[in-house]
Order: sequence, then C-alpha cells, then structure tokens
Amino acid sequence: MSLLAILFLLLGTFFFFGATIGFLRFPDFYSRMHATGKSDTLGALLSLMGLALYNGFSLVSIKILLIAVFIFVASPTSTHALLRAAFDSEVTPWTKDGRVIREGGEEKSE
Repeated sequence: MSLLAILFLLLGTFFFFGATIGFLRFPDFYSRMHATGKSDTLGALLSLMGLALYNGFSLVSIKILLIAVFIFVASPTSTHALLRAAFDSEVTPWTKDGRVIREGGEEKSE
C-alpha cells in the first residue's frame, strides 16, 4: 500500500511541476490559466489520494478525501470564473498573427 501511495504522490508532484512550467512558458493569461487549472486540480487530487492511502483507513483519510472532492469541484469553477471575468474585461487572447478575437469567433482588427 505504501508503494501505491508513493506512486500517487510522485504523479501529483509531476502534474504540479507541469503546471508550473506551463504557467511560466505559455504566452497569455488564458493558456496559463488553462495549464494551471487542469494540472493543479489533477496534481492535488493525486497527492491527496496518495496521502489518504498512506494514512490507511481512518477518519483522517475520509477527511482528506472530502478535501479532494472539494478541490475537484471548486478549482475548475474558480478557474472558469476568473477566465470569464478576464474575457468580459476584454483581456485579449494571444494569436500568432496578432488578430484580436472576440466572443462568437468574430475578429476585430486594430
């Protein structure tokens, strides 16, 4: 059981590391939030599952799994709210050719 817990912890750390690299390397707010929102949720879920497995079956493990469920629901919701607020505030997404994209796929040239 300890080996499986260590595997989950290592996978969680890998996804946290991938999210950090994505945050540092991607060009705009939207792609950075996508990388951190997805990878951090999975990294936290895997890490908490590893901690629950390491702890064995107890009340503490159930509490850890409830925290994992809360993160699984709250993290994507908060990421979506941040991205929606940025889009409503007209933070422009990055494009290769410099076009400005608006809601509905319409282009706006500057």
